[in-house]
Amino acid sequence: MEQRQELRKAGLKITLPRLKILEILEGNRQRHKSAEDIYKELLNANEDIGLATVYRVLTQFESAGLVTRHNFEGGHSVFEIDDGKHHDHMVCVDSGEVVEFVSDEIERLQAEVAAQHGYELLDHSLVLYVKKIAGANSD
Repeated sequence: MEQRQELRKAGLKITLPRLKILEILEGNRQRHKSAEDIYKELLNANEDIGLATVYRVLTQFESAGLVTRHNFEGGHSVFEIDDGKHHDHMVCVDSGEVVEFVSDEIERLQAEVAAQHGYELLDHSLVLYVKKIAGANSD
């Protein structure tokens, strides 16, 4: 089981709550989940894992580098599996939908701006807050 190997590599003991939470994070089309989202999925699956345990496990996963926490507008945290691939985010202000994107041009421009000011860009986080254009379809 892949989840077991990931937990071992992260130095975490294999427990049922950790396995179930990691399974939810890895097996879902919606990559960005709050602790409450995960808790609801556990309840729907008749798993006896409390919300406090979900928060604790997510914090452990974050410390171990398995997940990344994002604090988008709206004040709550969402988590996604840290696959090591950089990407940026767009957040729809109406629906809360989070869309990931990669733009080589944006990456280049950010490095250029930092260099123009005498800095080397080490890392960044870019979040665009967007609103769906009426009548526009998504790709």
